[in-house]
Amino acid sequence: MAKSVDGMAISATPVIRHAVPAYWEDAKAELMRRDRIMRKLIPQFGDLQLVGRAEPFTTLARSIVGQQISVRAAETVWQRLLLICPKCTPAQVLKAGETLVTCGLSKRKSEYILDLAEHFKARRVHADKWITMDDEDVIADLIQIRGIGRWTAEMFLIFSLLRPNILPLDDVGLLKGISINYFSGEPVSRSDAREVSANWEPFRTVATWYLWRSLEPVPVEY
Repeated sequence: MAKSVDGMAISATPVIRHAVPAYWEDAKAELMRRDRIMRKLIPQFGDLQLVGRAEPFTTLARSIVGQQISVRAAETVWQRLLLICPKCTPAQVLKAGETLVTCGLSKRKSEYILDLAEHFKARRVHADKWITMDDEDVIADLIQIRGIGRWTAEMFLIFSLLRPNILPLDDVGLLKGISINYFSGEPVSRSDAREVSANWEPFRTVATWYLWRSLEPVPVEY
């Protein structure tokens, strides 16, 4: 997926559908207390906050659809896919099979989504246990699926499982946000990002979200 400002459209598991992270207000207060940049940045966005929305399979399928294309193009393809698979369940996707390419998906992306559906149907991933699994264990589970790498898995942890302390070092939006807000626009390395983020723990997700907002004030809706 294109590593854009807001990452991708992924959000909550069924048990936390439409959830706002319970830790959000405490995280804001702690980040503003510790970090002078966050002290200025966070109040600019009022009551905006991370809100989880979709179930795991839908979330991950949509993340694959959006890889390496614009948000607008991804939305068009996604709506076409929903015409074929209205509920976007693994069973519907597998039944659609090769016809997925008629939605505007590349052959490779179509194969990725079918592989995702196979993993869910055969229970080769532990979706029912992700809510209680450690971050790295969830990542290990997800990256066995074709088309899902570490960055996509980290976005899932942020937007779907609402994990509080994720630092997606491969996300260009995060690095750009750190560059602009902490280094006056100078390029930053992963090492620089780690150093800056040490002050954010255990709420690196929240700091990352506000840095995304500094680049794109209104969260993308999917």
